Amino acid sequence: MTSTSAWVSYLSKVELPVLANTLRRINELTDNSNSTVNELANVILNDAQLTSQVLRLSNTVFYNQTRTQVSTVSRAITLIGFDAVKSMAISSLIVDSLLKRNDRPHLLHCLARAIHAAVQARCLLPKRNEQALEEVFIGALLMNIGELAFWSCDTEQASELEQELRLETPAIEAQKSIIHSTFTDITRGLVDAWALGPFIKDVVAPGKANSKASSLVRHSVEMAKLSEHGWRGADMDAVLEQLGDDIGEPPATVRDHVKVNAGEAARVAVSLGIPQVTALMPGSNSDEGATATHAPEVDPNLQLQILRDLTHSLTDKPDINEVCQLVIEGIHRAVGMQRVALLMTDKSGHTLIPRKLGGKGTENWKDSFRISKDGTGKLGALLPHASCYIYQPKRKSEPVEYDRWLGQVPALVGPLKAKGRLVGLFYADNAAADYVPSDQQLTAFSHFVQNAQLCLTMLSGQ
Repeated sequence: MTSTSAWVSYLSKVELPVLANTLRRINELTDNSNSTVNELANVILNDAQLTSQVLRLSNTVFYNQTRTQVSTVSRAITLIGFDAVKSMAISSLIVDSLLKRNDRPHLLHCLARAIHAAVQARCLLPKRNEQALEEVFIGALLMNIGELAFWSCDTEQASELEQELRLETPAIEAQKSIIHSTFTDITRGLVDAWALGPFIKDVVAPGKANSKASSLVRHSVEMAKLSEHGWRGADMDAVLEQLGDDIGEPPATVRDHVKVNAGEAARVAVSLGIPQVTALMPGSNSDEGATATHAPEVDPNLQLQILRDLTHSLTDKPDINEVCQLVIEGIHRAVGMQRVALLMTDKSGHTLIPRKLGGKGTENWKDSFRISKDGTGKLGALLPHASCYIYQPKRKSEPVEYDRWLGQVPALVGPLKAKGRLVGLFYADNAAADYVPSDQQLTAFSHFVQNAQLCLTMLSGQ
């Protein structure tokens, strides 16, 4: 690819045709008839993962302030609104389509920035009608779609550009040299090719924005990028003043708002199923802080809800499969761990192998993830202690062939025992976002594992 048009064609037709077509279909829909509402529901229901994500988002305070439980897509559209569900579908599609292809650090950083900017734009918008709220959210999310799409692809140019940026070559210079275009130009090409609509076209167009809403989106994206280095500085002061002009507020008030909104952005990232990017977002409580490197907070409400489901399962007829599936979901969603596995002893009695998996990036684990119970092999160090603990690699050893992160990053590990013998373990990590899990996460993880242990103990005694 040696031109912008070549990259746009390649990304649209070779790398991301399904994403391009689905985004085009969703963006063609406008809330003007019941048939269109049904069409939106059908687009979502055709994808089980997308349905799950939309329903999860529909039950978050960010979208559903009434806290009325939503269990169907049709109900979500009726209760929360057409544009809000459309927004959820687009954001979920972007996250799932790109991250399942690659976990490159540059992609994670871009996703973190896009989600942060989108939440900021939506929360700052003064005229809060539903269509405008979702318009600025999606505008900020997709303002750098060219860069997101590029980093999701496993191309030679992506590896070359990654290396060049490591050498601190100016970004635009490196892009022109290696991809013979710029991310901005590719974004403009994709906005046209994927028919993303006039508002986003205005947001990414050169020159002055044509509306306050477009200006708000541009400045929200710029502010999100600057915030990765802290909330202070001349550049940050300037963009906060510009945001103040966009929404009619003094810069000091805007600064207070954006710090609070940063915390909301982290919660939205967890709801989207990518808690690992919260470590790449700015801390909402720090005046000086640089990029946050701490683990995301546990969701206490979701944790309580899943623990209640577990208690109900245990008081009825205990089913180890049902209990372990709930534990996997609890560790993934409430504890905030990206990848989760339950490993159990195989027929030989000498090796632990996967029985249940959860989260992106675990597809290859089923046939390959193995831990010898004698502690030998590359992953022998993952064998659990007497109780749940935080595994931290002592040194960077050679990774296993099928996964670059297993054994290389901090993780949560907990044992399952039957009559005093180790028969299984729960394992959870955050892949590329290799921050150390917090004590709060360890405690929540332990609660879930204890429920699985209780079920196993009850069944062993029968």
